[in-house]
Amino acid sequence: MFTHLYSAALFWADKVLSLSNGDPKDVCSLAQCMFLMKQYHRAAHLIRSHGLEKTDVMCHYLAVRCLLEAKEFTEALQIINETEMCTNISQSGVSYSDHADILQDAPKNVQSSILYVKGRVYEAMDNRAVSSNCYKQALRCDVHSYQAFEALVQNQMLSAAEEKELLDSLPISEQCTEAEGELLRLLYESKLKKYQVPTKKQPFASCSIKGILVTDRLLDNLDMQVSKAERLYYNCDYHKCFSLTERILKKDPYHNSCLPVHIACLVELKKTNALFYLAHKLVDLYPDMALAWFAVGCYYYAIGRSDPARRYLAKATALDRLFGPAWLAYGHSFAVENEHDQAMAAYFKASQLMKGCHLPLLYIGLECGLTNNLKLADKFFQQAQSIAPDDPFVIHEMAVISFYNMEYKTAEKQFKEAMKRVQGDPKDVVLPSKWEALLNNLGHTCRKMKKYEEALDYHQQAIVLNPLNPSTYSAIGFIYALMGNTQEAVDAFHRALGLQRDDTFTTTMLGYVMEQLIDEVPPYPGAPDKSPEYKFPETRVVPESTSALENPVAAATGLQDQSIDKLRVNLFSGWGEDSGKSEENTSSKMERSNRDHVVVNYSTNDMSSEVEMLDSSTAHIEYN
Repeated sequence: MFTHLYSAALFWADKVLSLSNGDPKDVCSLAQCMFLMKQYHRAAHLIRSHGLEKTDVMCHYLAVRCLLEAKEFTEALQIINETEMCTNISQSGVSYSDHADILQDAPKNVQSSILYVKGRVYEAMDNRAVSSNCYKQALRCDVHSYQAFEALVQNQMLSAAEEKELLDSLPISEQCTEAEGELLRLLYESKLKKYQVPTKKQPFASCSIKGILVTDRLLDNLDMQVSKAERLYYNCDYHKCFSLTERILKKDPYHNSCLPVHIACLVELKKTNALFYLAHKLVDLYPDMALAWFAVGCYYYAIGRSDPARRYLAKATALDRLFGPAWLAYGHSFAVENEHDQAMAAYFKASQLMKGCHLPLLYIGLECGLTNNLKLADKFFQQAQSIAPDDPFVIHEMAVISFYNMEYKTAEKQFKEAMKRVQGDPKDVVLPSKWEALLNNLGHTCRKMKKYEEALDYHQQAIVLNPLNPSTYSAIGFIYALMGNTQEAVDAFHRALGLQRDDTFTTTMLGYVMEQLIDEVPPYPGAPDKSPEYKFPETRVVPESTSALENPVAAATGLQDQSIDKLRVNLFSGWGEDSGKSEENTSSKMERSNRDHVVVNYSTNDMSSEVEMLDSSTAHIEYN
């Protein structure tokens, strides 16, 4: 088997078993060959036919492992119950004294492996409380059982506080020397949650074995580099994280721990071409791996095609029901289309699988907020904060809830607390572009509290992070309008409309501000404050209208009679012999009256509006 010639090993193991007349060790060796050749049912049947799953510790472990790989969880659990190995396991722990006799003489690493495989059975049957305790007991039984530690950490079964408590409770000093214990603690601490304090650098404690400073040599270790990349990702420093994951994948192109972080960076940075190439390469090489189809789903999500994204993400969850990132991305594919119910269902499933992770609770709270259920959203945010109290995303969302509840002082305090967590080192004056919303929200909060200068400063910082966000320019214009700086407000609103023409708020505010600007600013430099009085031109007196000037009442009566005569002529033009002459006389008088009327209208328009006079004077000159 050491040369991986499993068929030959199976052939000779079968013959040895026949020659030894069913020796338990030879049965175990033959079952081991069958397991390596993925003949799981056959290996389990061989062990159970000899009844060794109840008497031999290695056969018991191998039988449960075979049924687990064959997805026969009920039968695997039956073997566990029959041997009464885990009957006393509860959420509070397990007592080794209650175990069957087959564990008493077994080595610690074998006992740990048995507890680990039983934890996997319970986890596959969605009994995560019992499985978590099995993993804890496996780790306490053998502190070097990394598979149990990985199951607890990678599957997000514990919160950050519980992870630290578990690490402190391990009997490291009893099972390791002082130097080995320091190294083990160093390696395990690098795998713990990175998002609790994402901006703080986590320096590795100095550790030496046989005079060698192992921390210096471990700095270039790929697993340690992946831990650093995860810390950068949780700190939203996606460019540095992507550069680091690229260097890791050049050394190991299919590093299982690095690939999820690398895929997430490709999505955040919108590097769809690289994501497309990586996804297809993974599918070609590992078609049965959930991570490969997760990459394909993330690609379609990044290019805005939610339907195929959901299809491939669902395939990833079918291949590995415990793969939490696929469930989160599956929820995102619904959330981007405002399908809140389906998104929350996926997030709830992720929260069941990732008990120690705050992200599903955070996203559930976001969906509740989008459906205007602020009280329920606040409850989920509080649960997320209990898991990750220093996470800036959670603090930011709780501040948004305070803002909508009109608790502006509390909102300002929470926004500034989130800013403090993000900035970390005071020398880091430039924030990642991800936090543009935080700066804008701080500006809105300060505006509500009438801190206009401070609000403008936050919005200006947001423009540095994202110069093409129209809502930021609208907010700046609104603040300028409140401060009475009309011209600056108009400029900001124009910039906002240049980026988004159909914004209703900006269009309405621009109209209001323009009306105010017309009253404040002269139409041209040096224009007088008041419109000059217009002097009427002297009109030439027509002899026929002399009597009208002397007697205005008679003139008005005469004009009225002329209109009546005009109407009478039009109606009865064909009834008399003198109708033609009357029509000509009346027409000539009305034409002359109309010309005089045009001159009067021109003068009236000039007096009413100076702007209209300048724009339409040419048209009136033609009438003269």
